[in-house]
Amino acid sequence: MVLGKVRALAVCFDTLNENNLPVFSGGELVSGRIVVDVTGDVRVRSLDVTARGVAKVRWTESRNAGANTAYTQNYTEEVEYLHHRDCLIGEDRDEDGVDEGVTLLHAGLHEFAFSFHLPQMALATSFEGKHGSVRYWVKAELQRPWMLPVKVKKEFVVFEHIDINTPLLLAPQAGSKEKTLCCWFCASGPISLSAKIARKGYTPGDSIQIFAEVENCSSRVVVPKAALYQTQTFFAKGKGKEIQQLVSNLRGEPLAQGKSQSWEGKLLKIPPVSPSILDCPIIRVEYALVVYVDIPGGLNLSLSLPLVIGTIPLHATASRTSSISSHGSASSWGGVAERPEAPPSYSDLAFSEAHRRHCLRGADERHEHEAAPLLAYISEFRYLPPPLYAEVDPYPDPAEACSVLEARTLDTCPSR
Repeated sequence: MVLGKVRALAVCFDTLNENNLPVFSGGELVSGRIVVDVTGDVRVRSLDVTARGVAKVRWTESRNAGANTAYTQNYTEEVEYLHHRDCLIGEDRDEDGVDEGVTLLHAGLHEFAFSFHLPQMALATSFEGKHGSVRYWVKAELQRPWMLPVKVKKEFVVFEHIDINTPLLLAPQAGSKEKTLCCWFCASGPISLSAKIARKGYTPGDSIQIFAEVENCSSRVVVPKAALYQTQTFFAKGKGKEIQQLVSNLRGEPLAQGKSQSWEGKLLKIPPVSPSILDCPIIRVEYALVVYVDIPGGLNLSLSLPLVIGTIPLHATASRTSSISSHGSASSWGGVAERPEAPPSYSDLAFSEAHRRHCLRGADERHEHEAAPLLAYISEFRYLPPPLYAEVDPYPDPAEACSVLEARTLDTCPSR
């Protein structure tokens, strides 16, 4: 009998996203097929499928002593998130098996289904960095008697979802700094910087609205700028390695001495980047918006605002809440908060006893005829007129009060 050959061995996933990529999240079902293409009869001992997910960190440090290398230290750490193994061929033999423990595959295509659930625990998002990575894959291995095994491995993507619609990530981020330039015995005026953004959480494709105020009282020409940075931190054997990359930036207009500049919602677009990784013990991916003043011949004045890049975009209600909070704080940008309006008196909100009895009597009569819930009668109070507010300002401005009093005095005085 002439035995055939294995023409191809492939892993195919059942679920693909719009970009034809297998993308999953924690707790979801991963399913697919192992496709074996053989040219003739092939004896197979086993077909194993192994799914793994590993976060791995590795880098090397060397110390030189003259022309020789004193020592080389390897830093390696690994965290396993997924390990699933299934035997598709090997335990149950086909009737065509010619030897003990061997299955015979005839010429043609053969498909073997596999499936497993990702753990419900917080998984690290798939990531590729300079000194480490987070990878998930499915590996198929075809064992044949007296021959080398045929192997194939195909990766899939895992996203640990980060919802930016949480109160912590919807909170505005703001800060201010000031710096005075001095050269020997000559000191110039200060350079001040204030910056604010509407929230902390964003998703790729969003635009960050930057509100900033820069005042240059120094003798140099400075330039306000903003940049989005990604910081990758790797941990192994109690030591850390940090890599910082520029993601996006923008530039303002140069400022001469005594000039100031305001950014009223200047937009910085976030390109497609990896989400933040905050829960992995050996790899962290963090983002920060740095608003700074470029000072020629001196250290820059910078202000860092931390960001979180998530996967679940901003909802409409959260967007309105964020815009309201940003506009409310922008009104007091100069440090002068608006004087709050006096609340209405409780006596203005109280209803008359006759009106209350009328509403209750009408509700009881309707309740006897109709089996309607009690919440339906809240509409009785929907169209009540609002309480009357006093036209007198409860917090008068002393200067305006004096001017009004003088005007009234002049009107009442007889003309000379």
